[in-house]
Amino acid sequence: MESVQAIKQRFGIIGNDPKLNRAIEKAIQVAPTDISVLVTGESGVGKESIPKIIHQLSHRKHGKYIAVNCGAIPEGTIDSELFGHEKGAFTGATQTRSGYFEVADGGTIFLDEVGELPLTTQVRLLRVLENGEFIKVGSSKVQKTNVRIVAATNVNMFEAIKKEKFREDLYYRLSTVEINLPPLRDRKDDIHLLFRKFASDFALKYKMPTVKLNDDAVNLLLKYRWNGNIRQLRNVAEQISVLEQNRSINASTLQNYLPNTGSTLPAVVNSSKSESDFSSEREILYKVLFDMKSDLNDLKKLTMELMKNGSASDVQKDNEHLIQKIYGNDNDDDFENAVEDLEVLSIPEHSEVNEPVPTDVEDKYHFAEEIEEEETLSLHDKELELIKKSLERHNGKRKLAAAELGISERTLYRKIKQYDL
Repeated sequence: MESVQAIKQRFGIIGNDPKLNRAIEKAIQVAPTDISVLVTGESGVGKESIPKIIHQLSHRKHGKYIAVNCGAIPEGTIDSELFGHEKGAFTGATQTRSGYFEVADGGTIFLDEVGELPLTTQVRLLRVLENGEFIKVGSSKVQKTNVRIVAATNVNMFEAIKKEKFREDLYYRLSTVEINLPPLRDRKDDIHLLFRKFASDFALKYKMPTVKLNDDAVNLLLKYRWNGNIRQLRNVAEQISVLEQNRSINASTLQNYLPNTGSTLPAVVNSSKSESDFSSEREILYKVLFDMKSDLNDLKKLTMELMKNGSASDVQKDNEHLIQKIYGNDNDDDFENAVEDLEVLSIPEHSEVNEPVPTDVEDKYHFAEEIEEEETLSLHDKELELIKKSLERHNGKRKLAAAELGISERTLYRKIKQYDL
């Protein structure tokens, strides 16, 4: 059995991280068997190296090795690609075609991004894993294949299973052995080593001197999060090698090639919204609506107090908390305007307590009671109707109407303009 170091040299794997070494050890151990393997890890960590190691160290090394990117094949054609189709099976099927499982018989198939497979294809794949059988699209004939399957994904499989996007039974069939590759940010000692390797390769490729990082640039390189992992690091090394005239790179120059992702500290982000999240949002919305309804009822109560007591200043003192709850801080200009607006529904302050209540004022009381009873009618509409009635009663004379309503003529003018009377 070859050593981990020999395998890394053979397959061009750079790094000495313990987690990386453990992943390679597991690949070496499972290679002689026919166990299904699931390679997990973030995008760009180099998952494609593991199935190559497994294939080359297995008894299938002389058979075909086919790598399939499941996420790159349209849903409508992926069954045909994997299992083949008969002539006339669908529009455009002008001849019989052999799928990857038929072509790779006796070899290894690497299913990259297996988490992107449609559910119907997952059922077909499960049958292959269970008994090595498959049926071409448009055929009724069962065919046998002897294929080793190695799959890879950057998807959280348990989340996918929970959302019913991936079959649980298929997951356990694929992950008989699971090999996880660590993200680049967890391999701090390997980052500069990888950069130097990439810089050397691109210097040879483009026939130019190798770029080198000074100490500040190396520190920046190690602190960066590298969400794109090795693939992103390789791209940065290539850009710098091609674009920079000065072969000595400092931190400020390197920073120009690193996308600004905010903090370099790790962050836990749940990108998915569960049903419970939406449920809590609905509950918050309902609470806001109920609070608004409560405030409206409080406003109606305040309006009735104003009408019965005949003095906005007295009611303001008695209901200061209620007024502030509805209109905010009493030091705010909007609060003063709010109290002034409420005077629209108050009785003139010069009225005597024992003075008989005029018929039109009685109408206002009954009207206010109707406001409290009829939830579908807004205070805005009733206020507008009161102003209209008063103006009609006084033939459009604003001064008399304002006196009757218990508000200043300026406030009445503003209301007329507001309601476009």
